[in-house]
Amino acid sequence: MHMLKVAVAGASGYAGAEVLRWLLRHPDVEIGAVTAGSNAGSTLTSIHPHLFGLEDRILEDTTASVFDGHDAVVLALPHGHSAALAAELPEGTVVVDCGADFRLRDETAWTTFYDTPYAGSWAYGLPELPLAEGGSGRHALEGATRVAVPGCYPTAVTLALAPGLAAAVVEPDDVVVVAASGTSGAGRAVKPHLLGSEVMGSMSPYGIGGVHRHTPEIEQNLSAAAGSDVTVSFTPTLAPMPRGILATCTARLVPGTTADEVREAWRTAYEDEPFVHVLDAGTWPTTAQVLGSNHVAIQVAVDERVGRVVAVAAVDNLAKGTAGAAVQCLNLATGQPETTGLAGAGVAP
Repeated sequence: MHMLKVAVAGASGYAGAEVLRWLLRHPDVEIGAVTAGSNAGSTLTSIHPHLFGLEDRILEDTTASVFDGHDAVVLALPHGHSAALAAELPEGTVVVDCGADFRLRDETAWTTFYDTPYAGSWAYGLPELPLAEGGSGRHALEGATRVAVPGCYPTAVTLALAPGLAAAVVEPDDVVVVAASGTSGAGRAVKPHLLGSEVMGSMSPYGIGGVHRHTPEIEQNLSAAAGSDVTVSFTPTLAPMPRGILATCTARLVPGTTADEVREAWRTAYEDEPFVHVLDAGTWPTTAQVLGSNHVAIQVAVDERVGRVVAVAAVDNLAKGTAGAAVQCLNLATGQPETTGLAGAGVAP
């Protein structure tokens, strides 16, 4: 098979480094240019010393000309920075964006939550998303040259709840989500509230009151599963761990639906998915289960007393929540087996 020459823009950040970690194990990828902004000129491993095998790489400036001759480019840039660069890249180059720039289909949703101009939407990179009309999000990614990788919270929340909406066993108008994320979700830049002394032994909420930028993306995905508008109350929290997301999601049960029917909806949706796992009844997801892997652990139960479904999902926010998903999408876009380079269980303890 032709070796794909793949570049990574924004390689000095956590997401860019994680993309490189996955690409290093990909048998059909040659890692091309690695670029950065303010860190251009530095050696890659002076910033990410764990990336053995790339010790000789120097971070280049992020300009379109650097990516000439590449089959694909993965963009791991801050939100709002991908659109201008992507516009300069050839149409035949596969571009996989880990940022938010091209995730939302509705311009009003973008301008409500983001402060940069709306750039449009690309093929949405969640192949496991069950759709109301049948099938999944996978078809849109096969052969695509422009792909938007989902946000980390939307990945966890969507996969936790979408089967119930697609199977019409939960109601779409009263969805409540509380999710905890590790500190790497805030990026690599130094921030006082993310210092070890501030985070250790403490949890804190943020983005309260429906203002978190992932809210419209979650609603977009769940609406695609339901075939009608879904509204979500989403509260993120910061947990004292480097990486991982645990999303606890609840929705009203459709009257007359049994617990067995609920569980069957989730089992059917994901029975053929290589990375999404509905756990045995009574076993609940933990972030440790999926640490360092492209897997998602899910459990679902019915709270019969209040008539609600409770679905919990655990993902690694840097793996299936970002970089692992980017490689999965790259595989689909370039016609490779979807799981190539992504095998492996989580790291424990």
